[in-house]
Amino acid sequence: MRKIKILFICHGNICRSPLAESYFTHLVSTRGLSDLFEIASAATSREEIGNPPHPGTQRILAVHGIPLVPHHAVQLTKADGENYDYLIGMDSWNMRNIAQIVGADASAEQIRLLDLTDEFRDVADPWYTGDFDQTYADIEKGCEALLEYLLQNM
Repeated sequence: MRKIKILFICHGNICRSPLAESYFTHLVSTRGLSDLFEIASAATSREEIGNPPHPGTQRILAVHGIPLVPHHAVQLTKADGENYDYLIGMDSWNMRNIAQIVGADASAEQIRLLDLTDEFRDVADPWYTGDFDQTYADIEKGCEALLEYLLQNM
């Protein structure tokens, strides 16, 4: 069986998207589903390329006992629109930037993470709020919904 390829995307790839990558990786691992997925994350900007996850991201994952996936920020590319099955954006700006970068003919399904829940809103950005607890709660809710969505659509 071919793995489902998921790319989590935020602006800089140091806060929300590596948090989502680490959370989702842990989620599928604890459910014995790791063999079904290939999971990564990327940025829509170049501002943080090469940098590790934000200390707040590292801290909130440690608080919840979730291993941080080894990571340094990378930028989303046009090829990612073909190489991944799902491009999961954290907010509306990310979704616009994703569409611009990968182009209209990309085959990957593009989804704003919390649109899979009953909240239909952006994931809180801790870069501006400083509230990694709220961001973690948003990521947790969104990733749980994403897994259900993927399992129902396999």
